[in-house]
Amino acid sequence: MSTTATTTGPTTTTVPTETVTAADGTTYAYRRFGSSTDGVPLLFLMHFRGNLDNWDPALIDPIAARREVILVDNAGVGASTGIVPSTVAQMATDLLAFTDALGIRRFDLFGFSLGGFVAQDIALLRPWAVRSLVLAGTGPAGAPTMHGWREDIERESRHDVPTAESLLYIFFAHTDTSRARGVDFLRRLGARTEDRDAPTTPAVRDAQYDAVLAWGVPDLTKLERLTAIRQPTLVLQGDDDLMIRTPGSHTLVGLIPDARLHVFPDAAHASIFQYPDEAAAVVEEFLSAATAA
Repeated sequence: MSTTATTTGPTTTTVPTETVTAADGTTYAYRRFGSSTDGVPLLFLMHFRGNLDNWDPALIDPIAARREVILVDNAGVGASTGIVPSTVAQMATDLLAFTDALGIRRFDLFGFSLGGFVAQDIALLRPWAVRSLVLAGTGPAGAPTMHGWREDIERESRHDVPTAESLLYIFFAHTDTSRARGVDFLRRLGARTEDRDAPTTPAVRDAQYDAVLAWGVPDLTKLERLTAIRQPTLVLQGDDDLMIRTPGSHTLVGLIPDARLHVFPDAAHASIFQYPDEAAAVVEEFLSAATAA
């Protein structure tokens, strides 16, 4: 399985940042590029403390070679205005205001980490709008091991100014092979030299971690929500995620009626950035099959 198509237009590192003001009064920063044959874009939802510049070009560009993609900063994040929500539910509501402002009635969703929490809520709130769902490095509300992160991961994720070393520690397995791929990933993140997004702040960190904690409060009754996600769903995960524990992905696949799981070896939270070519190919294969059904 390989990705052979090339993007001839704008790429992750060259596409201009645009803005749109939604009915909620928030001006959302986003990047939209690629091509679509059916008018249904793939909307990417970012991880904890991430902004538009934190998407890996090696993952996004092969996907954009075949379909239209949209990267977006939620309210209060990066160049978007407004207040950062402290609940996943409000993040989902905000992003629906964003899609409404763009006039998008139908879309596919790719949610990574915290973005995967939000993607689940959007799929439940507006099932008629979400055609298919990709959940990467994420987990279900109320499930075991979901309430906060282990002490070392929380420590490294909550520095006022994130460092390359802390990102490597959180995102990649603590092996030489995984770490080496992590260093490559960090180099790719620096490829965009103009029109970079505004960095996220400690206020973003604090509000988003409140949302993470609220999502994970133990409550097994919340697992029943997953049975209402009827969209074809692809779950991507590393075999030893230190941030959002890997068993949560098995729970997602076990309870979402039309779900499949792909696990990357020797990988932790950012398996999709450790294996970007393979992840892009798996996503494209899944979306092509799901949308053809």
